[in-house]
Amino acid sequence: MITKISKSAKIYADALIKTAQDGKMRYEDISINLETVEKILESSTELRSVLISPAVSTEQKAAVIDDVFKNQVHPEILNLLKLLAEKKRFGEFDSIVSAYKKELDEIQGIKNVTVISAIELSEDYKNKISAKLAEKLQKTIRADWQQDSSIIGGLVIQIDDNVIDTSIKNKLESLSKNIIKGNL
Repeated sequence: MITKISKSAKIYADALIKTAQDGKMRYEDISINLETVEKILESSTELRSVLISPAVSTEQKAAVIDDVFKNQVHPEILNLLKLLAEKKRFGEFDSIVSAYKKELDEIQGIKNVTVISAIELSEDYKNKISAKLAEKLQKTIRADWQQDSSIIGGLVIQIDDNVIDTSIKNKLESLSKNIIKGNL
């Protein structure tokens, strides 16, 4: 699921990064705490609704946050949740988590890529592709391997907004366009 990252979500994510840089929490602990909150919110749509609702007072939201999360997450994360409720930004929690993960990947030199192939690739082939991408990008690669038989053969590699399409489907479409334009 792709979550759009707002400017305010980036500001909150930056604050989480600073929390780690200031030594208040480790990056890993922040990630674990955020995952805990996500799981709790996923398990209760009513809880999320209460924390987003303009009809529920800030004080009531803070009390609910204490009741639900106090023994589950670090005090810094608890304060973040209360601040989001107070500023009426709790609806941006997923976006904040996405922004935090993206910034953390950047700090740790990790690049997320999607690799689509027509068939299941062997682990050896996946490792070779990952190694080649890591060498080219000078980053550690975290690959999401997908299959799509419609590409017929070859690979489609997506890195951020860039797509490298070596699929047979793409080559056939390109050839077809050239034939229609009379460029052969």
